[in-house]
Parts: sequence; structure tokens; C-alpha cells
Amino acid sequence: MTGQPNEPNSPGGQEDATPARASRPLAASLMTFDLAAEAAALRKEGPWLQHGRNALTLAKYADLRIVYMLMKAGTRLPQHHATGRISVQTVTGHVRLHLSERTVELPAGHLLALEQEVQHDVEAIEESTILLTLAWPGEEAGR
Repeated sequence: MTGQPNEPNSPGGQEDATPARASRPLAASLMTFDLAAEAAALRKEGPWLQHGRNALTLAKYADLRIVYMLMKAGTRLPQHHATGRISVQTVTGHVRLHLSERTVELPAGHLLALEQEVQHDVEAIEESTILLTLAWPGEEAGR
């Protein structure tokens, strides 16, 4: 899902502050999140109100990123791929991933792991919140 979420690219593990979103740490030895509170805040922002989807990077490390995404029913992330392996976990709602050879249903409580470079798109069947985890290959990959 590279490039799809509102993914900040600022150095030093800090998300760029915007008028609607304050800066906060993206990397620490321990972080916890209240996903219901995060979803409520995302529903107040422009991307949700204008386009029916919004995302927030929760954690950003050199080899791992965790993104929380909200999608209104009927919205879609166009076809894309990630350079590393990903997991997609539906927290609430129901999403569908379209792969070239098959379609995978992911209702709430389901998790999918996907190999790197696999083309896919994501469709929200109903209003949904999903956790996207992206891992990047590195020197330690495969050990």
C-alpha cells in the first residue's frame, strides 16, 4: 500500500504537524494506542469528510510501519503494491482485497499477510477501520 495512506516522510521519527493534526512521536521503545479515539479524530479531518477515507501513521521505524486507516463503504484504494511484506487486519467493518488471481474477503477480526510486490486494491464493503503493517526487507530479512 505504498504511497496510499497519508504517510509522513519526515526524518527523526516525528510526523509533520498540520493544522488539523499535531506532531507526535512515531518511534519509541513502547507505544500504546486507543484505536477508537484515533478513529474518532480521523473522522473529523478533511480527507475523511471530502474523500471518505483517512489514515494515520501510528509507528514508523526503519524496517516497520503501522498505519491505521478508515474507509467509508464503497471507497477504494486503487491498485498498488508494497516493496515489503504487509499485513492487513480489519478491526471494524468489512474490506475486500482484489488480487490478480483472486479476491479475499476480510470482515472484522480477520487478518491477511501478503508477500512483497503483490499488486492489489482495497475496497470497503462497509465502513471499516483497518491496521496496515508494512515491513521492509533488509540485511536481516530471511534469517
